[in-house]
Amino acid sequence: MNLKERFSEICLPLTQDQKLIGKLWSEVERNYSQKGRYYHNLEHLENMFSELDAIKDKISNYSNISFSVFYHDLIYDASSKSNEEKSAEFAKERLQQLNINESDIAEIYQQILATKAHESSDYNDVNYLLDADLSILGKDLETYINYTQKIRKEYSIYPDLLYKPGRKKVLKHFLEMENIFKTEYFREKYDEQAKKNIEFEIGEFL
Repeated sequence: MNLKERFSEICLPLTQDQKLIGKLWSEVERNYSQKGRYYHNLEHLENMFSELDAIKDKISNYSNISFSVFYHDLIYDASSKSNEEKSAEFAKERLQQLNINESDIAEIYQQILATKAHESSDYNDVNYLLDADLSILGKDLETYINYTQKIRKEYSIYPDLLYKPGRKKVLKHFLEMENIFKTEYFREKYDEQAKKNIEFEIGEFL
């Protein structure tokens, strides 16, 4: 199932207005296809869904988590510190057009905000979302290196003098965590390789 079909599938139980669904999808597609999005693009969403589809039975509200995936990086500016807040607000406005009940909107809003700090949550769906978001860290080294190059391109406005210390700080933060991944499923799948990959990248900065 492609992303457009997936988006339509989660909207249809809420509205039969195909024009509205089409308009909302076009907006999602346009934002994730913006120039300068080398990593935070539609491919990132596809990768997240492939991770989450494999554990669909563990997720309590798959529709909500799907909306969170679609909207979590909708607003993305490498020089901004408030992308998640803006994305969450954007999602809230659009989901109200779909007449989703307020408690579901609040849940999606909080899930999107959680992708900012990536801290462990009392809610398993949040943890699965966060782990899927970071799953790239635990892929094979070649895939990981390709990811780091894409991230560097997204931050091309910053010279190495600024980028490298900032990136190193983020990476060391991950290594200081007892576990990078919050859920047992993702820990077993990716934690060990993620630590090796991150250590490799830090080594490249020396």
